[in-house]
Parts: sequence; structure tokens; C-alpha cells
Amino acid sequence: MTTKTPLRLPSLKLVGIAVVAGIIAGAAAVYISETGSGNGGADMAAGDCNATREIATRIKPLLKGEVAAMVAADEPKLMTSVAFNDPDGKPMTLDQFAGKTVLLNIWATWCFPCREEMPALNTLEKQLGSDKFQVVPVNIDTGDDEKPKTFFSETGVDALNLYRDNTIGVFNGLKKQGLAFGLPVTLLIDQKGCLISSMNGPAAWDSEDAKALIKAAVGI
Repeated sequence: MTTKTPLRLPSLKLVGIAVVAGIIAGAAAVYISETGSGNGGADMAAGDCNATREIATRIKPLLKGEVAAMVAADEPKLMTSVAFNDPDGKPMTLDQFAGKTVLLNIWATWCFPCREEMPALNTLEKQLGSDKFQVVPVNIDTGDDEKPKTFFSETGVDALNLYRDNTIGVFNGLKKQGLAFGLPVTLLIDQKGCLISSMNGPAAWDSEDAKALIKAAVGI
């Protein structure tokens, strides 16, 4: 059986979209209506994130090329209360990834840039996923799990777990914090659950630029 894969955007074009998304606050990304309950606001105990400033400073020179639209966090934010459902449909929060650096990606099957970057995120997880790092894609399609599961199957995404929030609350919570303008939204979060950097728009996550960024954030 032939595996269906989405047409991949040329690397430079994908970077261009991402840079535009970062510069004009997501105007090139796919906007969604504000429905569902909000969640995922930054926790107030930002004092726990003081060490994250050093990580954010360390990665700044690496925010270029394929990940040029990624923006290092100016102020520490503890993101452990960001909530969604695990692959079994049970409620969970980012706090359950304590000890790991996480690349949190908010996406939907109807978002073309999201679909384009998902195979690259899958490759990134295959190459760098470990007890120190994990890609966590959270799908926000409304309804049941059929569409995102079918998309994963058709595109050969086999290294990523399917996390879900069909209320779109996770997006709206990040929007209230000024972190989400459209889809896809990607947050880089350290092992304590503190925000290192964020991006609105797609990126080539299987690129050398992306891998260098992740390695610097994890400290490997």
C-alpha cells in the first residue's frame, strides 16, 4: 500500500513563512475563533524560572535560518498548568513532563502549515527524543480523534504521541498570554516547565538549525 504524504514546502519557502509569522505577529498563520474554555495560563510562581534566563540567552544566537521566527522569552513563565488530554484521553498538564525539555506544538488537521511541518517534528523526535527531550504535539480539532489519527497514519507519523484538546482551550489560554496568534504555535519549555522561547508559524524541525537549537536548550 502506498503511504500518502503531504506535499512538502521547499525549505526556504517554509522559513520565509515562519519569519513572516514571527515579524507580523502571526498574520501569515491560520487564525481560529475563540471557543472553548481557556486554560494554560502561565503560573505566577515565575521565581522558579530564574535559571531559564540563562538558557534563553544561550539559545539566542541559534534563532536563525530555519528557526528564525522563534523568539526567546524575555520574562520567565512557568507553564506547568497548560492542560490537555493524554493519548488515552485522560486529562494531564505539562507538569507531568517534569525533568524533560519539551517542544510543545499546537496544531490542527485543517491547518496546512501544521500538516506540512508534522513529518519534520516526527523526524526530530526520532533523532533527539530521549529521557531529556520530547516533542509534544497537541491537536485541537473539534470532535473525536478520527481525523488526527488518520492524518498520523496516512503521513507515517510514528514517533509522536497524539495529545488532544477538542475544546481549543489550550490555544485560547496561550492566546491570553500573548503567546498564540494563529496555528501552528510552538513553545520550547525547559525541564522545570519554564518557557524558553516561542514561535507562531511553521518551521523545518528536522533541519540542522532546529537540531542545534534543541541541543543547546537541552544542554547536550
